[in-house]
Amino acid sequence: MTSFRYLHGLCVLSLFFTGAWSAAHPIVREVNDRAHSGAAHGDLEKRASSTTQKFVVAHHMVGNTYPYTQADWKADIQLASARSIDGFALNVGRDTWQPARVADAYAAAKSLGTSFKMFLSLDMSSLLCTSQSDIQALQTWVSNYTSHPNQMMYNGKPLVSTFAGESCSYGGSYQSTWSSFKSGLNVHFAPALFIDIANFKSLSWLDGAFSWNGGWPTQLNDQSSTTDIQQAVGKLNQTDNSWLSALGTKSYIAPVSPWFFTHYGPDTYNKNWIYRGDDWLYAQRWEQLFNLRSRFDIVEIITFNDYGESHYIGPIEGAQPNSQAWVNGFDHQGWLELSSYYIQAFKTGKYPTITQDKVFLWARPHPRDATAPDSVPKPSYTKVTDDYVWAVVQAKAATNVTLYTPPVNTNTMTSNTSINVTVPAGLSKLKLPLQPSNTMAIRLQRSGAIVLDYRADGYVFNPSPQVYNFNAWVGYKAGS
Repeated sequence: MTSFRYLHGLCVLSLFFTGAWSAAHPIVREVNDRAHSGAAHGDLEKRASSTTQKFVVAHHMVGNTYPYTQADWKADIQLASARSIDGFALNVGRDTWQPARVADAYAAAKSLGTSFKMFLSLDMSSLLCTSQSDIQALQTWVSNYTSHPNQMMYNGKPLVSTFAGESCSYGGSYQSTWSSFKSGLNVHFAPALFIDIANFKSLSWLDGAFSWNGGWPTQLNDQSSTTDIQQAVGKLNQTDNSWLSALGTKSYIAPVSPWFFTHYGPDTYNKNWIYRGDDWLYAQRWEQLFNLRSRFDIVEIITFNDYGESHYIGPIEGAQPNSQAWVNGFDHQGWLELSSYYIQAFKTGKYPTITQDKVFLWARPHPRDATAPDSVPKPSYTKVTDDYVWAVVQAKAATNVTLYTPPVNTNTMTSNTSINVTVPAGLSKLKLPLQPSNTMAIRLQRSGAIVLDYRADGYVFNPSPQVYNFNAWVGYKAGS
């Protein structure tokens, strides 16, 4: 194993910077050791990407689109495409109405006359896979679109993926299930199976794999050490390298996700936990994938519209899966806007020049240790998160930045509730402890003049919540 250190720059809370600044690279607040596990780093460098073209897709939950029409699909496609997203991975389940929504999605993409693509992600936590008729139904799902002009292709074949599928039992095992499925189709099959990755090379029907859980530090829990918690996001790329080594010449679909929180009680889905989304998870994860871009071709954003798990970057629309209590009022489209910068970098191999000042802020709505009279218990693993506002600044020129947490409806700054730094042109990351009952704000100044002022009106860090909500409130603003 070979480890290495890289530095885009260093920004520290004590208000000084060291390192070589470059407008072409994002600024990070810390130097992170990012060790490459699995095969030796040199071996990984030799693994040629199967094509020079890069793709970014977003996972789209068809199960949340019951009221959609073609017009809704067109709106989603145009919104995603404007941020450089190439296509949707359509997560499909067993609802009888879902085939009609998928047909509308493909039809909408075709009617727009763009290069936007679709491919199916078979949700095997919902679809059946225990009998021959089940396998034939899955094959029919796929074959309906393999010749569609907006079907996503990879290595000259229609791309097909899954969520799960390791519990399938047709033929006696998941191996026989997917062998039978693949034998009837000429596709590039890259599922998200929760199996030992050491098996990847031996599975002849497996053309690649999607590392669904690789976008979050899922190993953390309330007993994790402070060191493990604080280093976890920075080490997510170790999972990428382990998977790349295990796959060999097979394709790898890399995950990126901004957040994870779900809050269903035992009387519904019985899912109630968080993953650590701190440390500018979305931004830092994109930077990891940029540094690994020579080794794979596809990044999949988790997700465009999974409201139940709080990692949506698209608008809140369609039909929520009873997640309104922690989703309504928590728009995440700031993350969608931020995506464009990183997607362009991943595709081209060069961070784009910033020509417009932009600021992005996100934070949770109440303290980690707050208690609430909620009928659903406090979620698991809350000790893995910290009470900070996370900020990303895109500056077109050197800028003085003040990040602060003022009382609601004020612009009050004090030494205890603000930091002030000067950042160069490019992307910078800042953080600041949240203050109970206050909001969050940021100000950019250049040559003594305010060039961008943003206060998160509508957000308050509430010390006395009525329900547990570990979702993120995301805001952004663009300057001139």
